[in-house]
Amino acid sequence: MISMLAGNGSLVTEFVLAGLTDRPELQLPLFYLFLMIYIITVLGNFGLVTLIGLNPHLHTPMYYFLFNLSFIDLCCSSVFSPKMLMNFICEKNIISHVGCMTQLFLFLFFVISECYMLTSMAYDRYLAICNPLLYKVIMSPRVCSMLSFASYGIAFAGASAHTGCMLRLTFCNANVINHYLCDILPLLQLSCTSTYVNEVVVLIVVGINITVPSFTILISYVFILANILNIKSTQGRSKAFSTCSSHAMAISLFFGSGAFMYLNRSESLEHGKVSSVFYTNVVPMLNPLIYSFRNKDVKIALRKVVVKVHSRFIS
Repeated sequence: MISMLAGNGSLVTEFVLAGLTDRPELQLPLFYLFLMIYIITVLGNFGLVTLIGLNPHLHTPMYYFLFNLSFIDLCCSSVFSPKMLMNFICEKNIISHVGCMTQLFLFLFFVISECYMLTSMAYDRYLAICNPLLYKVIMSPRVCSMLSFASYGIAFAGASAHTGCMLRLTFCNANVINHYLCDILPLLQLSCTSTYVNEVVVLIVVGINITVPSFTILISYVFILANILNIKSTQGRSKAFSTCSSHAMAISLFFGSGAFMYLNRSESLEHGKVSSVFYTNVVPMLNPLIYSFRNKDVKIALRKVVVKVHSRFIS
């Protein structure tokens, strides 16, 4: 049995997820809190995916990227939320070695995908505001598809690099992951073999996947804000600034908490778990509100759907 396990590259066949906190008095309140967050996330993002998919009026580049972003948030939250919720009501939340590596890959895939989908959305807004005459020519369906496939392709490469390096490690006796999901840094602490290669890969891959999108988004918004300042109408500037500030806040929250979690090596894992809550739970819940429900086109489309469903029930 031991030799067979060693052949699989690990002496540990299952891990125990420690969860967000070990304080008994907080387990039930946190369960209901994160259950509510997960329900809102699923309803908001699934509703947005359905609304955009069924409404031809929303088949534009901006909503194409929003469709993908909502799909990513829906899938990402579903990768870890069920196991996270189990932590609050189960004495031991066990996950198999294969299940842990699968969760790690899927989580990283969707997180990296979101980084580049947000970048594509920033580029889309840059063209729409700063170069409106050529917007429809540049942002053709083919270009939109290429940008989205590039986002998923980069994410697949990044997730494969991290997961592949993790599979080469050996886990001997310690199997309690000090987190509510199988993430890179908590798993590295359990390895009984050298993690030097993994740490180098983390610094390179995470550094690239935070720096490149952040820099691209920053440049895009510098041009956007410069263009907005040239708008003569006070009401127009105010509306544009409001939209940009909400978008910038969500981006800052996502990239900031991700960078804080992965690049700050002096940070304790306890603080890391708290910071990761923002980009794993809060951001996917807020994205439908920030990017869509404040949007006039989405409100009109949603109103039409409600009226149509209501009229069918009455008839």
